[in-house]
Amino acid sequence: MGNSYITSEETFEVDKPISTASVDPARRVYGPTELRRRLSERHVNMIAFSATIGIGLFLQSGKVIYLIGPGGAVLAYLIMGTVLWAAIASLGEMTAVFPVKGPIIDFPSRFFDESVGFAVGWMAWFAYIIVVATEVSTITQLFQFEFSEEYLRAVGYPQPTLKWQFGAETSPSVWVVVFLLAILLLNLLPVRAYGEVEYIFGCMKMVFISGAIVFNVVINARNANNDPSKSRFEFYRSPYGFFSRNTTTTSEAEAYVFTGDTGRLVGMWSAMNTIFFSLQGFFTVTVTAAESKDLDRDESIKLASRKISLRVILMYTLFVFTVGLNIPYDDSNLRDYSVNSIRRGQYSAIIIACVRSRITGWPHFLNAFFIFSAFSAGVNALYIASRLLHALANIQNVWPQWAYFIRSRLEKTTSKGVPAATVFASWLFGLLAFLAVQPLPTKILGRMAINSTASMLIVYSAICLSFLYFKTRTVNGAPEEDIVISTPEGDFLNRNARDYPYKSHLQWLRAAYGLCACTLLLLFNGWRSFLHPFSASDFIASYISVLIFVLFVIAYHIKDEREWNPLRWTRRVTMDISNPMVTREKDLRRRKGRLHRANRRSFFSRENGARILEFIWVWLK
Repeated sequence: MGNSYITSEETFEVDKPISTASVDPARRVYGPTELRRRLSERHVNMIAFSATIGIGLFLQSGKVIYLIGPGGAVLAYLIMGTVLWAAIASLGEMTAVFPVKGPIIDFPSRFFDESVGFAVGWMAWFAYIIVVATEVSTITQLFQFEFSEEYLRAVGYPQPTLKWQFGAETSPSVWVVVFLLAILLLNLLPVRAYGEVEYIFGCMKMVFISGAIVFNVVINARNANNDPSKSRFEFYRSPYGFFSRNTTTTSEAEAYVFTGDTGRLVGMWSAMNTIFFSLQGFFTVTVTAAESKDLDRDESIKLASRKISLRVILMYTLFVFTVGLNIPYDDSNLRDYSVNSIRRGQYSAIIIACVRSRITGWPHFLNAFFIFSAFSAGVNALYIASRLLHALANIQNVWPQWAYFIRSRLEKTTSKGVPAATVFASWLFGLLAFLAVQPLPTKILGRMAINSTASMLIVYSAICLSFLYFKTRTVNGAPEEDIVISTPEGDFLNRNARDYPYKSHLQWLRAAYGLCACTLLLLFNGWRSFLHPFSASDFIASYISVLIFVLFVIAYHIKDEREWNPLRWTRRVTMDISNPMVTREKDLRRRKGRLHRANRRSFFSRENGARILEFIWVWLK
């Protein structure tokens, strides 16, 4: 494989208007095509946070605890958090320097290979239209909330039944229509109004998770006080334990039990694959770059990249740790032997904790909040999918000639800067949510989720690889030098420049770590489909994304190079580092998110108190 360095005129043509006087009518741009920069830093933060809090934490954390035990679940969430943090820090730095439209498309094409950037864009879009359908399908299942009477008697619940009457008899198709329409309407709002809605949704989710953590601590203390023979860490100790004693999974006809170190390895690997679906929305902070205002002043991308990582990792691990205090990993409602599944509210870890603690009322509220959380995550997923498709529509020369008319329509925006065409086109694929009315909806939902996971693993692998190539175009120069340094070997970015917008120490090492982790997770994503008898359906769900990715790469080269030979494949890249974003604040100590003293003569002063309050607000909002 060789390298083919090309000029920007020979590669993707992004954000360039087409003159309607000299082109074929099918290639004309029908109206405005630009997004509006209306989102502030707080909007970007909460849009990203809300995108990562859907069904994964609430409905799948119990499955993770079952797979590897309460302590193992905490470790699994921490490990996957660091993997996603490594990837988003890589993407965040590149986006802070070059806040382009569709960064996950632009950077792989700019620094690794055009065809990979093209394919990654479609893979991410494909993943998120699947997420829209998955979230809406899950909502229909959450209305089927009912515990078995045998389970309630076994745990000593004070009421003979626990189920929802509301919506239980309503056809799932009705809920699919209602929530899909609501998701569509919210995504047609002007971006500023949409940002405000998402800010409220994100705050609600943050308050709920914080309350859930406290709630679990309180019921754990109450249970321990009511029964002095029980320890507060009862379910972390023998006969339960930090890790589960074994991991059980099933194929089409047989059950397999893995014990000892093999069981822990299998359980941890399965748990990490399950967790990835919950965390894959980390990259949302960069999707908003084309609609973020005052990037040079507020440093939105830098702060949002760090905030989303710290918030999500901290809240996820604390949630799983505290809920693990109150339920045994072998609880009958946690047991899930299937390869891929998303189940109903009665199988949620926190609801099981309530029931086992004999708390009435709260299970209904929790299930209702899960519906809201899935709905808001569906809103986020459509926003992400529509912006990705709009970015792809702005790449003129990767569309076949017969699709120029479609491309021109898709890149059009409303007078408020909303890409209504891409919103509607992406929304149409949400109709896959009607699969929830089919038999075995939990398996269908699980396979949709694992397919989305595989697609995003490809995306994050490409992001980390792109950063490693991006790093070759940077140097550690002197702080007083310009952000772009000219040398005999060419131009390089000076990461030590005072106006360099975002830098993490040893980021190349973190990118390599993220690349290795995502690649391994992708390769062994569907290992359970190979258990006897072989499951073709699970294998396809786990690996079809890899085939689609390869086909996209090949299709791009065939279109762009009529006599392309895969045996003589060369990378087509620009390695363009021109026109980087610079930050207004040159003093590193005074950057947003850093605590510094305004009055250095007196520590206890009004100015320093104001700085502390400002620092706290920056990291909370």
